[in-house]
Amino acid sequence: MLAAKSPADGTPRRPVLSVSARKIKDNAADWHNLMMKWERLNDNGFTTANKIVNMKISEQFQDNKLEIACDNNTTESEKPTPKYNEELDNCCAEFLETLKHMTKIQLKMEKLTSTTKAICDLEAFHHGAGNCTAPFFHTWPTPYFYEVSLKLSEMYKKELQLKQTIVQEIAHSADQDLMMVYLSSWLYQPYIENSSKLLLEAMLLETGHRQC
Repeated sequence: MLAAKSPADGTPRRPVLSVSARKIKDNAADWHNLMMKWERLNDNGFTTANKIVNMKISEQFQDNKLEIACDNNTTESEKPTPKYNEELDNCCAEFLETLKHMTKIQLKMEKLTSTTKAICDLEAFHHGAGNCTAPFFHTWPTPYFYEVSLKLSEMYKKELQLKQTIVQEIAHSADQDLMMVYLSSWLYQPYIENSSKLLLEAMLLETGHRQC
């Protein structure tokens, strides 16, 4: 007599992932989370930078009016010194804090890339050079996860360097056109290519975080 099958027996079992495959899947989720956090910080930073630029332009307008009045009525020694702007100072501190958070995210991205490289090296050591191994998930060979991570990491590294320059310069610039260039560069992030979102989505799809 055949034993009755339990409902679970008829359910196809999901393959058990190896330690390396699980780590790569976790890394893909981490990439998603870090990129989402970066975008939120970029939006926050743009809001702060916009306030700084508006205050600088307003300040320049007031200074010009004051200079005209002073030129008519006072000597050079009697001209008032520039007034300390506490709100501008606070915005600059907030902008710097946003940059610090973005720096931490970029360092985490570099660490993810290093971890992925280590997994690739480990797999190559286990299976021997030149031997093709079955993909961890669907179609991607293991080294491709490293290639994608490195490509993304380099984009964010270059973008961070640009943002460091913007944070250092934006409050000290007196050129309105240049301030607008800084604002636009911060918002549109020229070093983060459109392909970054496609690479992330492809990685999430490959590791099973996204469904077709």
